Amino acid sequence: MADEIVLPIPNLSIPQSLFVLSRPTHAHLHDKARQEVIAGIKADNMAPYYKLITTPTPLSPSSSSSSPSSSSPGSTAASGSGSGVVIPLDSALLAEMEAANEAELKKLDDRLAEAHKTEGEMEISDALKARANYLTRIGSKDLAIEAQKLALEKTPGLGSRIDIVLTIVRIAFFFADNDLLTSHLAKAEALIEEGGDWDRRNRLKVYTGLHALSIRQFSRAATLFIDALSTFTASELLPYNDFVGMTVVAGALTLGRVELKKKIIAAPEVNQVLPELPVLGDLVKNLYDCHYDKFFVALATLEQTHLLPSRLLAPHARFYVREMRILAYTQLLESYRSLTMASLSTAFGVSEGFIDSELSRFIANGRLHCTIDKVHGIVETTRPSKKNAQYETVVRQGDVLLNEVQRLSKVLV
Repeated sequence: MADEIVLPIPNLSIPQSLFVLSRPTHAHLHDKARQEVIAGIKADNMAPYYKLITTPTPLSPSSSSSSPSSSSPGSTAASGSGSGVVIPLDSALLAEMEAANEAELKKLDDRLAEAHKTEGEMEISDALKARANYLTRIGSKDLAIEAQKLALEKTPGLGSRIDIVLTIVRIAFFFADNDLLTSHLAKAEALIEEGGDWDRRNRLKVYTGLHALSIRQFSRAATLFIDALSTFTASELLPYNDFVGMTVVAGALTLGRVELKKKIIAAPEVNQVLPELPVLGDLVKNLYDCHYDKFFVALATLEQTHLLPSRLLAPHARFYVREMRILAYTQLLESYRSLTMASLSTAFGVSEGFIDSELSRFIANGRLHCTIDKVHGIVETTRPSKKNAQYETVVRQGDVLLNEVQRLSKVLV
């Protein structure tokens, strides 16, 4: 087990609430989100972060023409709101928090100076970590990262060093800094391989899985989350219920029917939480039980209640919904040689025109192996030949090998 308490800093619920505030489509959630942002900032005296999000940031011509979903998750929330602000500046509150920050930092600096004068390396390390953690808590990004890196250099214990690196990872999540995130996840993994305990190994799985989810690597995220499901301890990163919800979201898309039943639907950790997340239960159970009309309703509800309002998942909502539809269509079509358009539309609870449009698009993109007979109103399944697929794989790999051989021969000559 970890020998130190892991502080939930910075407070990652704040950029999530700020993200909701920055989206006009979530107006019904704005009042609650605004209260959560202000309450979180006041609780930790986050003067630097409060100043950041209440300062308008002009949009560049290139960024103003791009869609919100094309930006990195939470980038708008981390920088204010782009063209304007969603939290008004309260000068009195800012002054009060800045005074509190100044007083606390003076105490921490005095403590550090005293440790340098009269105490040993362990006390100096503790003082450095305390100062770095306070800067992290108040949302002063650059100073916090600098202080955490200095504490990392001066801290001897491997476990404590891993905790510091994971704190920097949380700072990267907070400010949606992907470069900082990837570099320090790699550093944390390297330190874990040197001899990290089981608790930190499991926490790292959650950190890595959350990053994988944010960059649309649902399969990797599902594997890591499921491995950590029964040993979850990373409450400083996200609440347990949110973790289980993301596990179900990732697993529903990437697991086969047998694994979905075993690792998600029958998992006691999931069943314990699903009553609080009923839409996720409806999603996986109706998909597994082939109740596709109810599955479509659950998927549409999931998009509005869990995907679009999520800072990490919103950029992938359209992709996720499309892939889940393809999964459901494939699951039904594989069970029959042919189906009428009428039966398909009834099964999914949509119109024949919707089914025709959807299947036509997915067939044209090579995502569904079937054909539509418009004359007779029938969809016929066309199962691809495994031998042909293997042949194409061999040819493709052979071409790659020949190209490498040719490049090598040129170098040797």
